[in-house]
Amino acid sequence: MRVRLVKGVALTATGLLAGAFGYGAVNLAPTFWAVPLEMRLSFHAELMKMNSPVMQTAMVTAMLSSLGLAVLTRGRERQLAGGASLLTLGSLLITRFGNVPINARIKEWAVTSAPSDHAEFLHRWDLYNQLRTATAIAALVLLVITAVGRFEEGRGGRETEQGSAPATTAA
Repeated sequence: MRVRLVKGVALTATGLLAGAFGYGAVNLAPTFWAVPLEMRLSFHAELMKMNSPVMQTAMVTAMLSSLGLAVLTRGRERQLAGGASLLTLGSLLITRFGNVPINARIKEWAVTSAPSDHAEFLHRWDLYNQLRTATAIAALVLLVITAVGRFEEGRGGRETEQGSAPATTAA
């Protein structure tokens, strides 16, 4: 029962994270380039006020629940959940050390003006955004595999495919 609950939390948090990042990468990021710079900067700075705490909470929840699932399971399911936890940690680190410092600059530019090399920073922000989106989606895929996979522990702690006979040991 505990495994199912933790798996549900991990899938939900990681799904929301991947969905939000995916939506941003497919819809918001290209739109940022299509509007005047001042509009982009103002919108981006305002968006980050709410987006920052919500997304960082989602990343931490996804990471910790995936880690919890890894602790509670064994074999391939543990490996998949552990991989999902590492991938969401990757999303968190990319965000914290890649996107967040650029967000701070964008916030400043929104009230002053962008420097001549602003496009370089905005392209770098896009690259970090694509990377964290990819890691979040990959984490979700790993967790979906844990949800639809048929994992069962056989005797002796060895994983068996559900429905097949568990491994036997000589007495």
